[in-house]
Amino acid sequence: MMMLRSLTWKLTLAFLGVGLIGALVVALLARQSARTEFDRFLSERDQTELINAVTTFYMSYSTWDGLEAALNQEADLAYYRRRATLFDRDGNVILANGPYVPGMIADQATLNATQPLTVANQTIGYIAFGMIQTAQPPAPSADQMIKDGPRPQDSFDQRITWAIGVSAIFATSVALLVGTFLARRLTRSLRELTVATQAMAAGHLEQQVAVRSNDEIGDLARSFNHMSADLSKATHLRKQMTADLAHDLRTPLSILRGYAEGLRDGVLQPSETIYTVIFDEVTHLQRLVDDLRVLSLADAGELSLNRRLVDPAALIERTILSAFVQAERQNIELKLETEAGLPSVSVDTDRMAQVLNNLVNNALRHTKQGSISLIAKRQAQQVQLIIRDTGSGIDPADVPYIFARFYRGDSSRQREDQASTGLGLAIVKAIVEAHQGQIDVESNLGEGTSFIISLPIA
Repeated sequence: MMMLRSLTWKLTLAFLGVGLIGALVVALLARQSARTEFDRFLSERDQTELINAVTTFYMSYSTWDGLEAALNQEADLAYYRRRATLFDRDGNVILANGPYVPGMIADQATLNATQPLTVANQTIGYIAFGMIQTAQPPAPSADQMIKDGPRPQDSFDQRITWAIGVSAIFATSVALLVGTFLARRLTRSLRELTVATQAMAAGHLEQQVAVRSNDEIGDLARSFNHMSADLSKATHLRKQMTADLAHDLRTPLSILRGYAEGLRDGVLQPSETIYTVIFDEVTHLQRLVDDLRVLSLADAGELSLNRRLVDPAALIERTILSAFVQAERQNIELKLETEAGLPSVSVDTDRMAQVLNNLVNNALRHTKQGSISLIAKRQAQQVQLIIRDTGSGIDPADVPYIFARFYRGDSSRQREDQASTGLGLAIVKAIVEAHQGQIDVESNLGEGTSFIISLPIA
């Protein structure tokens, strides 16, 4: 749980960081843009007011004498005047700024770079705003600011900074709330998965979690549910297989022990019948051990195969010949259906004969009347061998587990054929898959069953 909480906090901090960075960037850009535009606005307004003031002064007095004293009487005009340089019509400096001092005379090139001041179409002087000297004037001292009063843009800048700060705090708070909500929502399924896996680790295998989305986490939840269901079924089948294996071993061993005790105590007299029963039970045990060995080799991927190229039709014909006598006794018709020109398959003929004989024997066991068809045909890049009967069929609930070891649709039913080990279909599947093939089953209860073996073309 600590790791999940850590993930929640990481996602929350990630959302918070993104929101905070976004808010700061927006705040800085907004502040800079607002300040630049406002400075431009003030600059244009300052220039206009100063030009109007000096022009009005000259119109009133027809001279520049006393202009600076008049401007200094008003704080705004005194401040605007610091960034301006004023020349009379002859180029004499009236208001000094930058490198210019009163009494200096500017040349014509300098005057051409300034803005002329006119009254009644008469040029009365020239004024420049930072065009002659590009260096910014030094910031006013604290004493000077107290004397001149606060600048308008300073108050505006403070209000803009405060508004942007409040907006950034609000945006960060919203990002934190949304980030926390999303982080908890995203990790909710992970927390449920953690609880479920801990329960499985404790032995409670039947765990399911809610699938809350169609994204990767939803896929993970679905995969977990599928894994849990499969693991639970596998555990159930393993327990059932163990019980069935114990039963299959106990029955012949009990019979052998009974006869052995009877012969030892003289209760039974040796006879051919007793020896036949003992031999049959030992044979059954031997077959069971052999089948288990085949399955263990298949599980380990060590099942040996002596492959060679074989005509699929020849495999089918061989199987029919092996089952012909039993089919005649049961009055069951065997049908052979093969396509012409089938490609060869690379198989171990003995192992594949074991597979087909097992399937045909099962079909004969569960078919009371009708027919059994053995079919060989091509399907894309595979050859299909099909054993189809008209027997009792398989219950749909049992079809998914038909290849499980010792599986019985009816757990109370005893095997009709005591020679069977209950591992036949499991061995069939193991051998087919060892050939890189696949086996499927199709069945309708009361109508019949089809086993389809698909083998790659050689």
